[in-house]
Amino acid sequence: METKARYTLIGIFTLLVILGGFAFVYWLEGSGGFQKRALYRIEFRGGVAGLNTGAGVLFNGVRVGEVVKLQLDPAEPKRVEVTIAVASETAVRVDTRVGIDYQGLTGVPTISLTGGDATSAPFDRKGNAAPLLIAADDSSASLTQSARQTLNRLDGILADNAEPLRDTIANIDIFSKALARNADRVDGVVAGLERMTGGASGKPPAVIYDLVPPTQFPPLPFQPRGQIVVADPVVLFEFDSVRILAAADDGKRIDFGAAQWSDTLPKLFQAKVIQSFENAGYLQHVARLSDGLTADFTLLTEIRSFQIGAAPDRKAVVEFTAKLSTPDGRMADARVFKASRPAPVVDAASATTALGEAFGAAVTDLIIWTSGVIGKAS
Repeated sequence: METKARYTLIGIFTLLVILGGFAFVYWLEGSGGFQKRALYRIEFRGGVAGLNTGAGVLFNGVRVGEVVKLQLDPAEPKRVEVTIAVASETAVRVDTRVGIDYQGLTGVPTISLTGGDATSAPFDRKGNAAPLLIAADDSSASLTQSARQTLNRLDGILADNAEPLRDTIANIDIFSKALARNADRVDGVVAGLERMTGGASGKPPAVIYDLVPPTQFPPLPFQPRGQIVVADPVVLFEFDSVRILAAADDGKRIDFGAAQWSDTLPKLFQAKVIQSFENAGYLQHVARLSDGLTADFTLLTEIRSFQIGAAPDRKAVVEFTAKLSTPDGRMADARVFKASRPAPVVDAASATTALGEAFGAAVTDLIIWTSGVIGKAS
């Protein structure tokens, strides 16, 4: 009886594993694990050095599929046929251009598709035959071949101009020796020019100011689960600098001398927003959009104001818009954030303090709002 019971348990376990496998395949099919693919054939007339099965296929820089087959034409030695599988919704048309791109100087090759005109007709699929794309003649040239051709051209230029180059190098050598013999006189001439132009005293050293990201955040009633990347802020030209902006009573800008921000305002703003997200600890991961990571949301910001206004109501005003977009380009939510703080004394220290306090208040609201939007979506 015990042996029969063990066989029964083993049979039940095996049946459950089989059912689990079918359920997993059904889940993949239903949730996007298996996407519908469209096959295309690409004809290259030349080598496709380094291209392998499984290499990526990029459409306007976005990965949409991979290489599934490489085939040589025994009747035409220079012809290579590559079969690719891409997402069915990819807008491959009759005028789509094909080439081979390389990820980095020594990276692996990928198939590059460049979208054509929107009015161009899509391929007319007849039966099960995959449509054929013809690559340009020079599209399969590898980096090594291009570098070799460039070096050959440079070698020819150097060979044709060997004598003038030799004379030029000799003249530079004579000039440098003459400078060495008259170094004291050159120093005197430079010192005289500095005294004449008023630059002998030199510029005062820069006084650097920084923004301090907020560290105190209220607890949330929920734990948002998600990842976010922060894009470079959009700014007007006057804000794209290291200057600390404040308006004088006559409407002109106040000159703070050598005082400046630690970086240009857009980069400083982005860095401190990311640090604020990290200090809050609400989300799983936060990074820059330029890091190339894939996240659940992208935070887009535009700085409208980051300055101190004129009297009599002299205030530090920080105002910016924030938009949250999903990877498919859908706008999840958008909002304007604004905070101000009194700035009665206008010097570099008081100006940066007031602007820092206004920035901290606005960014705190931004962090809470962003986490709420992501929490509702997760």
